Amino acid sequence: MKLHRFGPTVAIAMAASLVLTACGDDNPAADNETTPDSNAAEESDTDTDTESADTDVAAGGELSGTLAGAGASSQDSAMAAWVAGYNADVEPGVTVNYDGVGSGAGREQFIAGAVQFAGSDAALDDEERAAVTSVCGDGGAMNLPVYISPVAIPFNLDGVTELNLSPTVLAQIFDQQITNWNDAAIAADNPDVELPDQAITVVNRSDDSGTTENFMEYLSAAAPDAWSYEADKAWPVSGGEAAAQTSGVIQVVGATPGSIGYSDASAVGQLSTAKVGVGEEFVAFSPEAAAKVVDASEPIDTGVEGDLALELARDTTESGAYPIVLVSYHLVCKDYADAAQADLVKSFVGYVISEEGQAASADAAGSAPISADLRAMAEESLASINAGE
Repeated sequence: MKLHRFGPTVAIAMAASLVLTACGDDNPAADNETTPDSNAAEESDTDTDTESADTDVAAGGELSGTLAGAGASSQDSAMAAWVAGYNADVEPGVTVNYDGVGSGAGREQFIAGAVQFAGSDAALDDEERAAVTSVCGDGGAMNLPVYISPVAIPFNLDGVTELNLSPTVLAQIFDQQITNWNDAAIAADNPDVELPDQAITVVNRSDDSGTTENFMEYLSAAAPDAWSYEADKAWPVSGGEAAAQTSGVIQVVGATPGSIGYSDASAVGQLSTAKVGVGEEFVAFSPEAAAKVVDASEPIDTGVEGDLALELARDTTESGAYPIVLVSYHLVCKDYADAAQADLVKSFVGYVISEEGQAASADAAGSAPISADLRAMAEESLASINAGE
């Protein structure tokens, strides 16, 4: 069966006919009687057993049923393309529900057993790795990198479309130590720009967010003398404007003159974005610049076989690298009690990490495809998933 790429318009148009939001019950995978499955190759009987993903294998070896996921809103555009491509070319009988509620909420749902996989802009921490064993068994869960994207710095400043910000200045702005756009420190980074005498409005995420954690990790690594906060999913500085999810930050920045925020680059649209100081140069975000940082990064030893969590090289000074980058993961169990759940997870995530899946997300969201080496490791991790007794 031949796979092909989907551009943004095609992916979004196809995704409009799909169910991309998980149901509101405690177990989104269970409420299958009200979930449309117009793409199903064959009709299959469903029940509402909350312990099952309610899937079976249709005639001819094709899968059918429902797979539930939740998490990172940064993946929304990519997820639309992944679901469209997967249904069109791989498994038309599978309904994939994904609720982009944010990384923190997605991890909570995954740990609670409410979804079969989660999207997260941060790997599971020590406490979460321990908690997830109640659902995934003693083998725990794996973080599989599926989406590489810059974290952009969008701003709304009348008459200014290009802006350079060194790491220290960026940290001081977001810590609200620098509060006006014509501050001498900003002017030093931008000698040819006429900066207005205007107050700075910092816009941050109001919800627990992997994007927030990635941004704070960068500030801690690149400007340790100016940023004293430990990286966390929750924003630590009060006094700015707060908005939920990626779309909320972009909406507030776009509507607020004098504002600046941080967001997955796929969502910035027509907003101007700052270049970031790296070594002796200022670098604009791009998939290629973000990929340079990932290639220079080291794996984290979590003690879970097959886990591919990465320690990103935030403080790189490599020319052309853009260090404010997130690697968004799909979190999957090492062991699933239900074999059908395992089959769907392997099938869908296998498409996501494939060359075709990565091309689809690159076209739809501007992400950087994972490398061939990283794909091979992720495929090996997927193959290690166990199911049933």
